[in-house]
Amino acid sequence: MPYKSDESSDSTIIQNVISGDVNAFEILLERYQSYVFSIVRKHVPTSHADEVAHEVFIRAYQGLSGFSGKSGFKQWLAGISVRTCYDFWRKKYRSKEVPMSSLTNAHREWLENTISTDAVSNFDEKKRRTEALEILDWALGKLSAADRMTLALVYLEGYSHKEAGVLLGWSVANIKIRAHRAKKKLYKILMAKKEKIRGPL
Repeated sequence: MPYKSDESSDSTIIQNVISGDVNAFEILLERYQSYVFSIVRKHVPTSHADEVAHEVFIRAYQGLSGFSGKSGFKQWLAGISVRTCYDFWRKKYRSKEVPMSSLTNAHREWLENTISTDAVSNFDEKKRRTEALEILDWALGKLSAADRMTLALVYLEGYSHKEAGVLLGWSVANIKIRAHRAKKKLYKILMAKKEKIRGPL
């Protein structure tokens, strides 16, 4: 008898999959597909979101036998999603495929106006936010995969140090130290770029 996603609990479906009914996993995929995509799209380029999300579900399927059920499947899946995004960046940095191109004139102008104390009245809010995201993405690309993910979770998405630690599988102390150091590194990167743009007086 086919399952109905709104009638079967996660634990029941998981037990069925582990017992050999591999087709039951499709219900979990349909149930949490949007949730996984919402996480993945925050951490990797849109062009890679599909492949990373696919990898998340492959890892989840392969790791089902080790799922304890203590924290709930959704939270367990969130942890896999975040760690898969982290692995994506580790792989990209190792292969040096992350584009580190120079900033455009618009980016330089935004950076100059944003970092300095000068008014930004020449930029409307929408444009400023767009440029801000592009500048931030460029600067994050200068950090390690671990620093990038820590900053994104703690400072951009508002997770507590404990929550970020659970998602990444790291200790709270590790997250706190890394978040503090990564924030300093990001600031130095932006300051260095600002000085480079300004040039010698």
